[in-house]
Amino acid sequence: MPSSDFVDYVKIFCRSGNGGAGAMHLHREKFVDKGGPDGGNGGRGGHIILRGNTQHWTLIQLKFRKHIHADDGDRGGSTLCTGADGKDIVLDVPLGTVARNAETGEPLFEVTEHGQEHIIVQGGRGGMGNAFFKSATNQTPRYAQPGEPCVEGWFVLELKLLADVGLVGFPNAGKSTLLSVVSAAKPKIADYPFTTLEPNLGIVKYRDYKSFVMADIPGIIEGASEGKGLGIRFLRHIERNSILLFMVPADSNDIKAEYKILLRELQQYNPEMLDKKRVLAISKSDMLDEELTRAVKKTLPRGVPHLFISSLTQSGLGELKDLLWKTLNAETL
Repeated sequence: MPSSDFVDYVKIFCRSGNGGAGAMHLHREKFVDKGGPDGGNGGRGGHIILRGNTQHWTLIQLKFRKHIHADDGDRGGSTLCTGADGKDIVLDVPLGTVARNAETGEPLFEVTEHGQEHIIVQGGRGGMGNAFFKSATNQTPRYAQPGEPCVEGWFVLELKLLADVGLVGFPNAGKSTLLSVVSAAKPKIADYPFTTLEPNLGIVKYRDYKSFVMADIPGIIEGASEGKGLGIRFLRHIERNSILLFMVPADSNDIKAEYKILLRELQQYNPEMLDKKRVLAISKSDMLDEELTRAVKKTLPRGVPHLFISSLTQSGLGELKDLLWKTLNAETL
């Protein structure tokens, strides 16, 4: 597969900073030969933080940055001086990034809002200086606390695209063509299967300056949920979509059968996919005359809204936008 700027999976090693040690110091100056304890506390070690950024849509900035180390906190000083905290490292990631423990696979958190911050490894706390331990019964403590050690480990960052509408269909169903016509996105388009090798996002403009986001993923084939084709790698990108727009071309041998295969693959990958709102679009409908259109309508699956569209002649696209917008904004029953 050719190299791409779209990176939706990275594995990184993160190590926070050690906490600085507290100081053990007794106050000394001219004419004061027996001053009390004045050792300051150590500084906190640096955190490593993930921050959501709408200007990013891929994890490529972390692809070649496998090891990330934050700074240690400074030691405490005399005269109750607290050591400086270690500098935090903030990693900007696209919205929809999920962080997992690489060893256990346990999900830690997900970034879904711009500016949202999550600490992936926390810096060690600074140790207390001997002044902290002064008491009525121990007025001259001659010990201080060491700083807490760092936290380190391997983590996996996975990107799940955030979009309103996700396009679902077999290879060469016309998904990329539709996205290029209804938005400013410029996906690769050709008349052979698997032209799309990476997800594409497009902003679809609607009436009164409204808009919604549409996502196109590589075509699904039967067995995609088991790892066949390219589908399994990208199916997670439609897990967060509000609507699934199924696209089956008009020249399909059995539109209803294709729809059921697509639905089954999504169900086997994640049963919760069936809870999403669904719309069926019969693409390339410019190949059908009125008689064939009526014949095809009789074979369509029941219970799912459907439309006949053609990206080539742009017929039915206005109605499709209306239906998608209405479905997106329908109140949940």
